Amino acid sequence: MRKIVLLAFGVFATACSSAEGPVDTSAAQSSEALGAERSHVAVCADASPGTARCHARARTDSNGQIETRDQLTPNATVSGFGPADLQSAYNLPSATAGAGQVIGIVDAFGYPNAETDLATYRTQFGLPPCTTANGCFRKVNQTGGTSFPRTDSGWSEEQALDVDMASAICPNCKILLVQASSASFSDLAAAVNEAAALGATVISNSYGGGESSSGLTFESAYNHPGIPVTVSSGDSGFGVEFPASSRFVTAVGGTHLVRSSTTRGWTETVWSGAGSGCSGLIPKPSWQTDTGCANRTVADVSAVADPNTGVAVRWTSKASGGWLVFGGTSVAAPIIAAVYALAGNGAAPSFPYAHASSFNDVTSGSNGSCSGSYLCTGTAGFDGPTGLGTPNGTGGF
Repeated sequence: MRKIVLLAFGVFATACSSAEGPVDTSAAQSSEALGAERSHVAVCADASPGTARCHARARTDSNGQIETRDQLTPNATVSGFGPADLQSAYNLPSATAGAGQVIGIVDAFGYPNAETDLATYRTQFGLPPCTTANGCFRKVNQTGGTSFPRTDSGWSEEQALDVDMASAICPNCKILLVQASSASFSDLAAAVNEAAALGATVISNSYGGGESSSGLTFESAYNHPGIPVTVSSGDSGFGVEFPASSRFVTAVGGTHLVRSSTTRGWTETVWSGAGSGCSGLIPKPSWQTDTGCANRTVADVSAVADPNTGVAVRWTSKASGGWLVFGGTSVAAPIIAAVYALAGNGAAPSFPYAHASSFNDVTSGSNGSCSGSYLCTGTAGFDGPTGLGTPNGTGGF
């Protein structure tokens, strides 16, 4: 996989370097949460045949460059939605639920700073420690060992995003990070099976590639009854990717999330980059009843994904990094996985469809051109880009 240079939105040191304790970032990110258009870039390279790309997108600064000088400064002002914002937006019992649940996160390649970056994120937002020492965090390779694959900058950023979103939604959950040897579907499938074998109670996947008959040979790896499996729908707008199109997973689309004066306090519309549509290869599961697609329809549910209303993430490498703002359906997939963990039901992909009233319906916006069809347009009820909608509590999971 070729390397793409990250152009990430930086952070800036505060004047008060003696500040202590968690920082309330709600005011710091409020102007950006209004959704002013900002540039953003994919952090992983395009997928070649037989491989997947991660779906994380990093927001860029006004210069289109990494702010490496200030990003590692202590007590920096953090931009992007934090745990309290996300828990509020989706009405979640994060403080009290999730004990005993293990969120398996599957990604490709290595990320040496995974545990230290996670510790910084959780400290920043006042979440309890999640470490190897206290049994909360575990990192393994695709065979369950500790000989880790080579580091890839883009995929390590994806991993940072995934573990932070799992923490934001379910701080009482354990985290199992499984690193595939490469971005091939065969290695990623092996990592999914390993996550299930090692006790994950829910598994998050934030990657995808084009549908193909060869790729579908790995679909069985995503079939673990009793273990919900979430997959991001993609970041290229209208169009379907695998494994989001699998019958065995919850395909997760994306929204643009902003604060509002509504009773809920938040408003969502379709994110223009969210993947959606009608599978060309995979038959329609019995629990999908929409009539505009004879095969499997993507997506099932959704959560915030627009980088313009993105989330705060902690990521560092040997010489750079810090607090970044991320979007992409890579944000949404681990959020939904963590909501499944909060519910603790081990629910099948059909479960949300039987509890459609437990979702915030997203009724406007589009992600492409499909002759006005619900497959690319937000409408009342089920639609392609956002599925049944976004979580309103855990009743749909």
